[in-house]
Amino acid sequence: MFASALKSFTSNISANYTIAASPASVAGAWRVYDGKKKTTGKAVSIFVFERKFLDPLSGGLGSRSGGASLKKLHDEVIERLKKEASSLARLRHPSILELAEPVEDTRSGGLMFATEPVTASLAGLLQEKDDQERAGGVGGRHSRHVTEDAQGHKQRREWEIDELEIQKGLLQVAKGLEFLHESAGLVHGNLTPDTIYINAKGDWKLSGLGFSGPPDNNTARSTTPLISLSEVLYHDPRLPKAIQLNLDYTSPDFVIDSNVSSAADMFSLGIVILALYNSPHTSPLKTNSNLSTCKKLFTASSSTPSSNNNFLSSRPLPGELMTAVLPRLCTRRPAQRMNAREFQQSRFFDNVLVSTIRFLDSLPAKTPQEKSQFLRGLPRIILQFPKSVLEKKVLPALLEETKDRELLSLILQNTFKIIGMLPSGKRTLTETVIPRLREVFLTPGGKGDTTERDTAREAGLVVLLENIVLIGENCSRKEFKDDLLPMVQLAMESSTQLLVDKALGCLPTILNVSDFSTIKHDVFPVVAAVFSKTASLAIKVRGLEAFAILCGGLSSGEQDDRVNGLAGAQNDHSAKQTALLDKFTVQEKIVPLLKAIKTKEPACMMAALAVFRQVGKIAESDFLAVEVLPILWSFSLGPLLNIDQFKEFMGLIRTLSAKIEQEQTKKLLELSSNSVDGFDGPHPKNPMGAAALPNGSFEIGQDDFERLVLGKRTGAGADILGDSQRPQVQGSPSASAETPVFTWSTPSNLSNTTSGNLTPRQASNAQAIAPEHGLSSFAPLKPSSSSGLHNTMGWSQGTLPTFQSLKPASQWASNTLTANNIPSVVPTLAFGYPSAPDTSHLSFSLPPPPLTSTNSVHSLQPAQLSSHNGFSIAPPPEPSHVRNTQTLYGGLLSGVGRNVAPTPSQIPATSAPKKGLDAYESLL
Repeated sequence: MFASALKSFTSNISANYTIAASPASVAGAWRVYDGKKKTTGKAVSIFVFERKFLDPLSGGLGSRSGGASLKKLHDEVIERLKKEASSLARLRHPSILELAEPVEDTRSGGLMFATEPVTASLAGLLQEKDDQERAGGVGGRHSRHVTEDAQGHKQRREWEIDELEIQKGLLQVAKGLEFLHESAGLVHGNLTPDTIYINAKGDWKLSGLGFSGPPDNNTARSTTPLISLSEVLYHDPRLPKAIQLNLDYTSPDFVIDSNVSSAADMFSLGIVILALYNSPHTSPLKTNSNLSTCKKLFTASSSTPSSNNNFLSSRPLPGELMTAVLPRLCTRRPAQRMNAREFQQSRFFDNVLVSTIRFLDSLPAKTPQEKSQFLRGLPRIILQFPKSVLEKKVLPALLEETKDRELLSLILQNTFKIIGMLPSGKRTLTETVIPRLREVFLTPGGKGDTTERDTAREAGLVVLLENIVLIGENCSRKEFKDDLLPMVQLAMESSTQLLVDKALGCLPTILNVSDFSTIKHDVFPVVAAVFSKTASLAIKVRGLEAFAILCGGLSSGEQDDRVNGLAGAQNDHSAKQTALLDKFTVQEKIVPLLKAIKTKEPACMMAALAVFRQVGKIAESDFLAVEVLPILWSFSLGPLLNIDQFKEFMGLIRTLSAKIEQEQTKKLLELSSNSVDGFDGPHPKNPMGAAALPNGSFEIGQDDFERLVLGKRTGAGADILGDSQRPQVQGSPSASAETPVFTWSTPSNLSNTTSGNLTPRQASNAQAIAPEHGLSSFAPLKPSSSSGLHNTMGWSQGTLPTFQSLKPASQWASNTLTANNIPSVVPTLAFGYPSAPDTSHLSFSLPPPPLTSTNSVHSLQPAQLSSHNGFSIAPPPEPSHVRNTQTLYGGLLSGVGRNVAPTPSQIPATSAPKKGLDAYESLL
């Protein structure tokens, strides 16, 4: 209903303000809506009166004259409500409701005006307490007063009316009455709980001035018309009770004496006090809006509030009220009543808490010495205040004084103490305190940005840093990064060493509420800049402690906890003890800063040692060996270190050295095992074939040494040039090959070559070069057919042919071919004349050296007629163009097993042998 009515409003307020859809509270004839100004976002309360509020009770009068009089009556009500709103515009006082927008007429004939944000009227609050008590206490029924938190979520706010809240509120109401009576020259005329509003700060404000007017004895000229008691005391049944004078709170001066004076308001104030302590929270006078009933009540002593009947209260009243206040407020004679000023000075307000509230209200008018003395003593009594008073009254008053920089540190000390006590400390900090801190420390162009040193602001910044843990616990990460971190950075960049030391000490808290990106890009650069620029040893040490924490170390407080045996703290930190910077930043940024340290002071050296201890857990072993260990050795030789400090350095050096040795040994073992092909032994081999021992050394055996000095091949994998890692022939049953036999080498045990599943080693028909013979015994290499290399040799793709060693040249001349010296295996490939020669097997072939008449043919190897074994490649089919060559060996192969000598025709004709250097002619 109200939302549809608001849509029909066309006023300046509805155009410039955002208005809630439903009212937050109801006070008399007004519906109070929450609103915000569209341009500034400032919160207000919008009071709306709808003309149809007057209609329900006006039905049943059919005469035209009755309708005209009713319309006139409605117009009078509208004028009275306009007077109520316009009076707020003329009267400006801290205890009078502050007007934000003047009253306006709406299209539907209603009224609208805006004020400072209010939560509820005192009447609505008392009704809420009654509902809670009937429902079984405070927790029995939820509050109807709904507020909006910082995230835009709706929440219900519970109100507490305790003794101090009542005292504070009544004191504010009395100040407002004093202003009306003495300064404005007005009588309120209708002081009730409906005309007292509680704003967002918890202050009690006067309103409802529709029945106000000057007193009868007023001599000064007033623009406000006099109160017509004959009109206001008469209750028209055609009008709602909410817009008529409330007789339950009316003074007998109006009802019986028809006298208008300020004392009438004091009587009404006494009835309001009784309603605060009564149960239910209503006036003890029940007139039922009837003037006759009201007169009867005041004429009978039993129905008139007095000390004899406990002032008609159903509950006990405080002693000061019973003895000193209420007897002088609820008295029948106006002359015996105290005025508003005397009420404020009564013993009811004579306690330290109320006096503190009163001092806070007048704090701006106090001298600097009085302010300083007050703020120094305030922490001693803060614990006695109710939480609601601290949040709504004390804290806002303190924050208002932050404009005085000389008092900034004292104000912030009390502020953070209050935040720590409040259950709603997080909301209060983010909504109230942090915006004010930004104004003080981070306002662009303000005093905080000047290059001149501001000692008062620095003192306040020190207090902020001392309470950084409390701040971190009561704000989100985003709020801390956006609002608090710039203040900490401002302290780090200060020229005051104490401020820088405090800021670096805040690092553990900063890290707990910051992510990796913030730490790396916003926190670490500032810490590094402070460390590199400072000339103070204390700041150097503090910076090194900060580096250790950034690398995953413990703060000084956590180290103390471990020393003192606080296992809980140790266990909690063990789960969080991780490096906060990446490896690159540690190696490339932190270590160079440590390397550049010039001082050799033990405190600095030991702090650097703590950093290196963390670096050793993060950096790679080669970086530790090349960069870190030299720095550690240099620092350990500092002339100012004692023996214990030197031992700590040596302990870390030994630890890092052992780590480097272990990782490097492991790396080399892995590389060695991967580089040796076909090794089945327990240890890898080095390039010379020696076995590696577990300690990393290599064992050189006798056979290995003999092969080394005699020039023997190291294995079947070595080719003619002595290279290892010769690939095996596909299909070979063995993973290693036989070592070739030279004429000058010691014969090996033949049983080793033929044992097991291995076939006899193939003897080569190729020439072997003896050291004592000249190289001229061999003809130069000549190219042969290169076509069909793979097809004719039968090699598989990806394998290489094996080559046999050359025989000495003397064997071509001295050895004669007999049946006894022909081996049983034909070589698969040789230099010279093969057993099944095929010129297409190789691109180049080495012909036999020239023979003299006395020389015989070279030793030949008989062909193995069976299939190839693990030491040979299957012989290719014999093409037709090699049959002439086979003639030379055909008879020899057929005579295997008997002595057969070649005929002279079968021996190639050779020229006379060359001697001296001529023998090397072919090779040169």
